Amino acid sequence: MGLDDKIKNASEDMTGKVKEGTGKATDDESLEAEGKGDQAKADIKQAGEKVKDAFKH
Repeated sequence: MGLDDKIKNASEDMTGKVKEGTGKATDDESLEAEGKGDQAKADIKQAGEKVKDAFKH
């Protein structure tokens, strides 16, 4: 996994956590769900990159 990809995935995960927290704090279920979705996408991307890395070695 390239450093750029790691940074992008971490950023997307953090953005998702912020959205989820803001949604919970403001009782905005839509924003909370969007945040959870962002986190899930970041997790999937990270898993895909780890699989690619495993095949490179």
